[in-house]
Amino acid sequence: MVNNLIFVVNSFFQIYFWLILLRCLLSFVPSIDWYKQPFEALRDVTDLYLNIFRRIIPPVGGLDFSPIVAVIALQILNYLIIFVLLMFR
Repeated sequence: MVNNLIFVVNSFFQIYFWLILLRCLLSFVPSIDWYKQPFEALRDVTDLYLNIFRRIIPPVGGLDFSPIVAVIALQILNYLIIFVLLMFR
């Protein structure tokens, strides 16, 4: 049972990591209309988390470094949750 929960938690974090990475890569494409689907959904889902870090880390020279810190925090949170779940094994 715990192994299945660990798999689900890890899968969720990995999918969210790839969504953030996709969001960052697509931000370099100037012709994307972020107010049309599926880009609006991607923006809405990822910006909920990224805005936390954007408030803390301002852009430097027009570059937004907050996704890097957000991904690192996401991975640390993933490892912590899995570590806690492994203790109940």
